[in-house]
Amino acid sequence: MTHAGTRARRTAAHLLVDCLAAERCEYVFSVPGEETMDILEALADHPSVRHVTTRHEQGAAFMADVHGRLTGRAAVAMATLGPGATNLVTGIADAYLDRAPMVAITGQAGSDKLHKEAHQVVDIVRMLQPVTKWNTRVERVDAIPEIVRKAFRVATLEKPGPTHIELPENLAAMAPESGARVR
Repeated sequence: MTHAGTRARRTAAHLLVDCLAAERCEYVFSVPGEETMDILEALADHPSVRHVTTRHEQGAAFMADVHGRLTGRAAVAMATLGPGATNLVTGIADAYLDRAPMVAITGQAGSDKLHKEAHQVVDIVRMLQPVTKWNTRVERVDAIPEIVRKAFRVATLEKPGPTHIELPENLAAMAPESGARVR
């Protein structure tokens, strides 16, 4: 099932956004960036998940944090790699300390570049371990539905708090390997 205006080719980013909608996520707060462009395009095509542009990643994290505190439902704070992702840390830590459900999504350089010393590549998964209940890097496109489901479930379970998903840029642009669809 494609949404009106969706590019002819479905990508992992479209699958990710469909999964956000399946979790009843209403908002994704972010500063647009190159490594999250596929996700932003998928959000623009989706009728029920609203992207809210912020001026700073820390503001995006605080907006998702407060949304979680007020509603008990996780919203998403999204950032690009490197400094964009590191700017989320204060808001994520606040959500962790306040037990507010939220899901952080960060872009990353292509998975083929992660073993190299590449511009702005920071190990975000390791960096966020102390201030998230659970976090992971997407390594297989077909794992996206399971990963998103777990991120939202863990974020809202007993003692709510933030979770994190990292999506490398090259995986976001790939077609889902099995053609998996979210119900």
